[in-house]
Formats: sequence, C-alpha cells, structure tokens
Amino acid sequence: MDLRKLKTLIDLVSESNVSELEITEAEGKVRIVKGGGAMVQQYAPAPGAQAAAPVVAAPVAIAAPVVEAPAGHTVKSPMVGTFYRSASPGAKAFVEIGAVVKEGDTICIIEAMKILNEIEADKSGTIARILCENGQAVEYGQPLFVIE
Repeated sequence: MDLRKLKTLIDLVSESNVSELEITEAEGKVRIVKGGGAMVQQYAPAPGAQAAAPVVAAPVAIAAPVVEAPAGHTVKSPMVGTFYRSASPGAKAFVEIGAVVKEGDTICIIEAMKILNEIEADKSGTIARILCENGQAVEYGQPLFVIE
C-alpha cells in the first residue's frame, strides 16, 4: 500500500471517533487500531499462498507536518475557520503580494460559525507571501501571511 495513503488513513482514524479501521485491497490488507498510539498491522499476501501472513509495524506516532518558518514576520490565524482574501466573491482582494500595509489594516477575513471576522495586520510592512488559498480551511495559529 502506498505510504501516503497509509498516512492519510492513520490521520483519519486519529482525528475521528473511529477506534479501528480495516482496508482490503488487491495488494493486501491494512488494519489500523487507535489506542494510546496508533497500531498499524499490514497483512500482505504470501507468494503462492492463499493465507495472509501478518506483518506488524511498531506503534506509529502521529506528528504534525514540519513546516519551515518563513523569513519575515508571520501573521497567524487567531481562530479556526475559512480564509477569504476579499469581502465578497467578486470583490478585489484586501492585499496582494508587494502591497504595503500598516498595522491595523484589514488583510483578510476568516469566517467562523457564519461570522465574518476581519483579520488585521499586526505589523507594518510589505506583504511578501500569501500562505493560504481563498476558501481554504485554516487552523488556529496557522500562518496566513509573511510581512517584511
């Protein structure tokens, strides 16, 4: 089974109320059991045999992806919600790369529970990078912009 697919399955189990998941595919069977740490058991078909022999992996630690810290000042999301670059779908974006902003200028909106929250620049400078796509779900503390 593809390692990315296995990681996705582990993430789904760890983030849900499901305590056990078993997937059977042509190349084999995978069983993921949630406990203190996720336990992954992969059953691969033995060459020339009908019975599947279990291959047990060590407990898998679920870790957050490593994200490099961008140079400059990072504006982070103060809440979980949906990131929007403009006030309405057809409107001009609040800021573009290269835009000069002052502390307190609105740079985006995060919608949370049907409430539109204007996010302001917490530092004056130039927008160097926009780290989220319009309409993307964002987490608390997720980097949104880099201001230099």
